[in-house]
Amino acid sequence: MTNGLSYLALGDSYTIGESVAENERWPVQLSKSLTKSGVEVASPQIIARTGWTTDELNAKIVSEKITKTYDLVSLLIGVNNQYRGRSIEQFRTEFIDLLETAIKFAGNKPERVFVVSIPDWGVTPFGGKGQNKTISEQIDLFNKVKKEETEKKGILFIDITPISRQAINDASLITEDGLHPSGKMYQQWVEKILPELLKKIKP
Repeated sequence: MTNGLSYLALGDSYTIGESVAENERWPVQLSKSLTKSGVEVASPQIIARTGWTTDELNAKIVSEKITKTYDLVSLLIGVNNQYRGRSIEQFRTEFIDLLETAIKFAGNKPERVFVVSIPDWGVTPFGGKGQNKTISEQIDLFNKVKKEETEKKGILFIDITPISRQAINDASLITEDGLHPSGKMYQQWVEKILPELLKKIKP
């Protein structure tokens, strides 16, 4: 699909869809769901890689030297800052920079940007299936910063973290690697994102 709104998805393993097929990635599922809902969206351009922190995503964006703008931009980042023990203060500063970059990519239209919360990997088999409460607590702190800074700029913040926590009782929501969301979980994210996004962009 080449027609429709252009869409840039920025992020890490959750955006590139580690351990799932390309058509199961949530930005791909979202594009198709938006199109079915009457807002035609082209296949997303994705700048994301497993393991990326905020500064690594920003470095890649800079190196790509993108000059075009997009009708829609999403940002999901931060889990690797938490995983590597980076400070909240550093995260806040770098996340604000990424928000400003996303707004520029959206033609300086904050209403065309949306941010997705960090899922809680502490409930996965890799994270100890909820036995390590520190992970969940830290994820909440990082998401608090994300929500604060996102809403300050008038950008839509979508909280999928409660959906991710359902994986503690549903193995089908996690891939065989014991860590990353399955296509089924990503579908649930899209079902959460879709109505909120449509309010912003539907004519």
